[in-house]
Amino acid sequence: MATQIDEAILAAAGDRWTKVAMVIARTARTLHGELPSGDQCHDEISQHIQALVADGRLAARGNIRDWRHSEVRRVGEH
Repeated sequence: MATQIDEAILAAAGDRWTKVAMVIARTARTLHGELPSGDQCHDEISQHIQALVADGRLAARGNIRDWRHSEVRRVGEH
């Protein structure tokens, strides 16, 4: 399941800077029914985003724990 979540996040992030809140919303919509509902779903996706940033698969601007005031994009794409 982790790989499926990560792939959905990477697809939602794309090659342009995108608000973390938007990436979480798009990912939750894509994986609808496969993750817990509500805040637990969003928190799980957020943890995966943090891991992808730490692994260097996503670039980040701002504090990614502040979803509405930070952005991510796939690494190597501008």
